[in-house]
Amino acid sequence: MQGKVEISGISTASLKVLKNSEMTELLRRVKQGDMEARNQMIEGNLRLVLSVIQRFAGRGENMDDLFQIGCIGLMKAIDNFDVDLYDVRFSTYGVPMIAGEVRRFLRDSSAVRVSRSVRDTAYKVLKAREQFATEKLRDPTLEEIAQMLEIPREEVVLAMDAIASPVSLFDPVYSDGMETVCVMDQVRDERNSDEQWLEHIALHDAIGRLSPRERQILDLRYFRGRTQVEVSEEIGISQAQVSRLEKNALKRIRERI
Repeated sequence: MQGKVEISGISTASLKVLKNSEMTELLRRVKQGDMEARNQMIEGNLRLVLSVIQRFAGRGENMDDLFQIGCIGLMKAIDNFDVDLYDVRFSTYGVPMIAGEVRRFLRDSSAVRVSRSVRDTAYKVLKAREQFATEKLRDPTLEEIAQMLEIPREEVVLAMDAIASPVSLFDPVYSDGMETVCVMDQVRDERNSDEQWLEHIALHDAIGRLSPRERQILDLRYFRGRTQVEVSEEIGISQAQVSRLEKNALKRIRERI
């Protein structure tokens, strides 16, 4: 019995594993309405469900519940997969479907309340991501999702952030067996540290020691985004002179800091 794990009353050690040829034959029978073949496909892919839900461990949800939700995604994948249409292994198609079902469950059961419109957008984003992953066999970028849904990229980011599971400050990020490091141990305000404050003073002092022309060049180059050619035209000197003055100014700042 050593090493056996039960989830939802099922021993993971006894889960079946189907060959790709066996799954192809079963899927053809499923399309013909064979319920016995459908049951065999479900039983033969429970390991796939188990592997997917491991990604969501540590979310505070019961793994038995996630396993059952994953099985719903598996059944949807079986019912929608067409061996003649999709030139990929069933697992390639099934994994995004299973993961998507679990994500929807986690989103809908979240304790953090999100507006209906944002939730609807998030649902569309998840559907678009699943569709893209199924067709292209890779995850889409934010820009690709935004183009698919014809919405701004910022709305995609907002929707996904809104349904993301919150992280506890007490969640462990590392343990050596003796001491555990939590999220709160890794969080600090980089903008207001003593080091940042001193560096800001030193930088302000170094810039203050530059000539007015050098300060103007750095302002145009690094705060206004101008090219050296544009700077040369604006202040009336050659591009070579701009380059030389800029390099000297940066060198003096580095030496001062």
